[in-house]
Amino acid sequence: MKRTKKLAALIMCALLACTAMTACQNNGDNGADSQGSSKISGTVSTDGSTSMEKVIGALGESFKEQNAGVTFTYNPTGSGSGITAVSEGRCDIGLSSRALKDDEKASGLKETILAYDGIAIIVNPQSKVEDLTVEQIKKIYTGEITNWSEVGGADGEIVLIGREAGSGTRDGFESITDTKDKCKYRQELTSTGDVITTVAQNPNAIGYASLASVKDTVKALKVGGVTPSEGTVKDGSYVVQRPFVLVTKEGTPLSETAQKFFDYATSSSASEIISKAGAVSAN
Repeated sequence: MKRTKKLAALIMCALLACTAMTACQNNGDNGADSQGSSKISGTVSTDGSTSMEKVIGALGESFKEQNAGVTFTYNPTGSGSGITAVSEGRCDIGLSSRALKDDEKASGLKETILAYDGIAIIVNPQSKVEDLTVEQIKKIYTGEITNWSEVGGADGEIVLIGREAGSGTRDGFESITDTKDKCKYRQELTSTGDVITTVAQNPNAIGYASLASVKDTVKALKVGGVTPSEGTVKDGSYVVQRPFVLVTKEGTPLSETAQKFFDYATSSSASEIISKAGAVSAN
């Protein structure tokens, strides 16, 4: 009888021990689930500069990899449209490839420089021209120089390709070359990609595009003897450059998810991603 009671007690202890172990394991699993679910979720919406596509796309992908519950959107509408979108509350963060104007700042918008980008002066790969000064570029775009032979190229009428009004790339180019409202464009296109494609198809064309977006289908010219590159943009020796700007609204807090993306994009840990995308991080 005593032996039977002792055996029953041992069995009961074993059962209790198993139950305790199972409970611990379940608690551990719940802890892991809880920890996993603590990662942020939600949506980050960006709108604006087509020139910032590579940079903002790379940052968005990296942010999503670290936060699986996040949806990241980028609407490539151009700098002016992106600034308007954030002003009207249609996106979290506007994207501009130019600095904000005084009236835009006065309306309650705030700029944060994310990176710096060179504006490459591009020609068809068949062109003999390798180098132009800023003054020559100005004379070409204002119609004072009209033939490639005047700047060391083959005989042929220069075809001027540019961006549409409101483009940050156009604003940056015209400000640097002092050609604002003076350019004699043959075509005004709505994206960086369209400019590159058009120049690639016309041996006499010249255009400008974000250095981060330039492909081997076109040739980027030296300006004043300086080759456009990350290094020359960073040290300032390549003068045709502009900022990549994140635009937010003063007094309107970002959502938790959008704020975390903003903090990530402007942190030093994002510098390598920005560099790989072809721009120079401001941080």
